[in-house]
Amino acid sequence: MLRAFTARRIAAAAAYGGGGITAVGGITFGLVVIEAKLARRMIEATPNGDPPAADGLYGGALGTTPLSMVMIGDSTAAGLGVHTPEETPAALLATGLSAIADRPVRLTNVARSGARSPSLRGQVDRALQTRPDIAVIMIGANDVTGRIPPADSVRHLADAVERLRAAGSHVVVGTCPDLGSVKPLMPPLKWIARRASRQLAAAQTIAAVERGARSISLGDLLGREFAADPLSMFSEDRYHPSARGYAAASAAVLPSIASALGLEPDLADQPGTGVLPVYLAAAEAAEVSGTEVRGGQVPVSYKHLTLPTN
Repeated sequence: MLRAFTARRIAAAAAYGGGGITAVGGITFGLVVIEAKLARRMIEATPNGDPPAADGLYGGALGTTPLSMVMIGDSTAAGLGVHTPEETPAALLATGLSAIADRPVRLTNVARSGARSPSLRGQVDRALQTRPDIAVIMIGANDVTGRIPPADSVRHLADAVERLRAAGSHVVVGTCPDLGSVKPLMPPLKWIARRASRQLAAAQTIAAVERGARSISLGDLLGREFAADPLSMFSEDRYHPSARGYAAASAAVLPSIASALGLEPDLADQPGTGVLPVYLAAAEAAEVSGTEVRGGQVPVSYKHLTLPTN
């Protein structure tokens, strides 16, 4: 409940121009930064270089008019940590979407490693040049480690969603991952990173869904599966996902892309879904990996979201 109200306050601050609300205090953020520096020293000194370039046409043999898909965000969206274009999440999503739609997909990836939410404006500028049918945004981790006020982060995301939606693009947002799951981050600051990233994720959900996007919780992206088999789920740097890790994340996002484009049944039509107020749905989604949150059509004045209840 506390996380839900905090997320609502962050989203409200973003909407009305306030930047002073933070998930945790400045001293705590300072400790997280110190811990992150120590964690970097523990990461194997294996340079990743630039992510593989995955831009291009997928399913070209289908021969029909291609869908335009754009990937926006940080190193997770860019695919840092893998070695071939086919292993990046953008390529995995484009390939899967092409198979579901039975149409080619023209992929453009404008995501950049190290990007924070203020970078979204420039990325959206480039994305709009492609006239995207669907845009996927993954952003937030660098905002937490970079001490960007959550309300500022959410404001930039909200602006990006609004611009994309105004241009006719469907939008799916993969929210901030759970930084408490990163292996090199040690207690007692692990729970602080988890709290900060999950509160940001919940606020991102509110801002995205209220502006017509769909939101997927990636809070456990580096969670139980990664803890159970870190050698295969993490890349060589022990920080970014491996090809297998990205495949797991893509599997969580692809159904929402298909549903947004009308290619799959809506979750609202499926058993085990329910309706919650936006701030409660956002907080619950931040706790459950792969949970989609979207605007629901309900005969009440307060905006609600559909959310799986199982």
